[in-house]
Amino acid sequence: MTAPYRTVNCVAVITLDHPPVNAMAWALRLRLREALLDAIGDAAVQAIVLVGAGRGFCAGGDIREFDQPAVGQEPTPMAVHALIENAPKPVVAALHGMALGGGLELALACHARVAQADTQVGLPEVTLGLLPGSGGTYRLPRLVGIERALEMIVHGQRSAATALRDSGLFDEVVDAEPLACALALARKLASGGTLRRTGTLPLQMANAQAFFAFARNAVKASSRGLPAPLAALDCVENAVTRPVAEAAALELEGFTRLRQSPQFHALRHVFDAEREATAIRGLPAKVQARSLERTVVIGGGTMGSGIAISLANAGLQVTLVERDPAALERAISTIRQHHDGALKKGRLTAAQHAQRLALLQGAVGHDAVRNADLVIEAVFEDMDTKRTLFEQLDALARPGTVLATNTSMLDVNQIAAATKRPDDVVGLHFFSPAHVMKLLEVVRGERTSDAVLTTAMALARRLGKTAVVSGVCDGFIGNRMLMGYLQQAGLLLDEGALPPQVDRAIEQWGMAMGPFRVSDLAGVDLGAKIQAQHRARHPQCVFSRTQETIAALGRHGQKAGRGWYDHLPGQRTPLPSAEVEAVIRDESRRLGLPRRHIADEEIVDRLLLALVNEGARILEEDIAQRASDIDVVYTAGYGFARWRGGPMFTADRRSLADVAATMRRFASGPAYQRAADFWQPAPLLARLADSGQSFMTCNASESL
Repeated sequence: MTAPYRTVNCVAVITLDHPPVNAMAWALRLRLREALLDAIGDAAVQAIVLVGAGRGFCAGGDIREFDQPAVGQEPTPMAVHALIENAPKPVVAALHGMALGGGLELALACHARVAQADTQVGLPEVTLGLLPGSGGTYRLPRLVGIERALEMIVHGQRSAATALRDSGLFDEVVDAEPLACALALARKLASGGTLRRTGTLPLQMANAQAFFAFARNAVKASSRGLPAPLAALDCVENAVTRPVAEAAALELEGFTRLRQSPQFHALRHVFDAEREATAIRGLPAKVQARSLERTVVIGGGTMGSGIAISLANAGLQVTLVERDPAALERAISTIRQHHDGALKKGRLTAAQHAQRLALLQGAVGHDAVRNADLVIEAVFEDMDTKRTLFEQLDALARPGTVLATNTSMLDVNQIAAATKRPDDVVGLHFFSPAHVMKLLEVVRGERTSDAVLTTAMALARRLGKTAVVSGVCDGFIGNRMLMGYLQQAGLLLDEGALPPQVDRAIEQWGMAMGPFRVSDLAGVDLGAKIQAQHRARHPQCVFSRTQETIAALGRHGQKAGRGWYDHLPGQRTPLPSAEVEAVIRDESRRLGLPRRHIADEEIVDRLLLALVNEGARILEEDIAQRASDIDVVYTAGYGFARWRGGPMFTADRRSLADVAATMRRFASGPAYQRAADFWQPAPLLARLADSGQSFMTCNASESL
């Protein structure tokens, strides 16, 4: 801040200027207090307006300070807010871009608020395992009501200001820059009338005890493993039932307690990791992304249709290519039905619905490729098929067109070698359904150019995806690690477990779905085929034969009404299958394995440490840039609980020495001899464990 404030017709305009997002770090709080005191003491100033520099008003507290003394150093956010709320002159917040977390709490302390219509507002602290700690839980309900405040606080909801136009949160919502309106409102308030101090507004609720008891049960059901939502609900209840000063003290106490929780540290790790994943090592700073407007998707199946939806949602022109008119019509119809459903449910406006469908067209044959900026193939997962297609694309596409393969397992270098332009080829591994799943693995081939890699990452941002760069290997990062996880899940069945126990154990630990529920969802037959292909490429790997037997019985999963579980029409809960249990027990007898009791703790250890060990190998081979990238892959794409932080973070928190010792115990134990080699710690893991290091503090490439 170059000056405490500037004056516009007797109104002091104080600018929050702390790039990149005006986070409420201690240095900014210090300057803000100084400017407020100067403006309050300046006889020529009649009112004050707070604005944000750059991209927005304020994105909240500075998360980097949350485990440092600066987080509680004077002036604290609460002290700044009290100074504003109790100021003798009107203080108006002019919001644009974003006002999130501590930024919205700062605005709540002001006497009035003006927001540009598209400003993103919310109190998303629970997504980091925290609760609003600077007055949000007792000020917001006084403006928008208790129920809406609970929705925003307990669920971390954020929305555009225009959606809250009539909520009571804003005095004005404007389409233009908000400063002019805020100045006019500030002068109006200065000319007379009582200032509305948010913390003193009345807040009452009939039947509060019953309401909060009902809300608590609902929050418990939806926040497994997370203490923050319930703690936030308690704070909103305190706002109703206790004096403001007491509610404020309890809010700060709750924030401080949660700041020490393992869930906060894990969630902050993922928050930081997702941002760090966009930094590509060795990439020259001046590389420019190529312009992408006209895109082609080849293949209109589930994956191709989802990719087309994602591209159109981002405002890109999309031509969906199929092999014949009938297949094309089915694909286009599927996409129309998706948009029609979104319109019916209120997720799209009529204008958005029309715009997105207008961006989509279909074509039979590959001529549409000639004018494309980007081509993404989503055809059958077969190397010969993809190489033949890329030969054709090479002949048709103009120079500079990005050629992307959506393969989930195949060698991107071999696919690129089918062209005379391997530098234009990149892997874009979308996850199904592609328009829903956040993860995008960007696979960098040996010859992929820096410009194409930069373009792929820019596309991911435009699509709203969480992108992670992977090198080329069998299955890239996520699926390569998954094979060991699934291998252990099958061996657990041979040794004594049953699918419901395995799924329940890992789900209670924090995975969204256990391996056998996932298998039923994806297709048991597909999993059996992938397992057979993997075993052919890696004959040393020991797999249970149970999945192949289950698939051979026609138990192909939910699509067949029976897989590892029985699936009854109209019932969402899968049921244990006596037929599957008999198959599992028969396989144990065939192997001569006495079935034993397997504790849930062992199940969790074997599944998680299988991920960790393969993750260490991936790091050592430079397939992943950093351990935190692996955590992003698993939290964004594989149902690994964010509040656990990802497999590599989990291993670090446990200590790699303990991880390695547990694996060596598995390698030497008589019950595990079928796959003893599997449990040999990866060299990188062994070295880090022996030296007392962790994945997060070590640069893998320097540890080889």
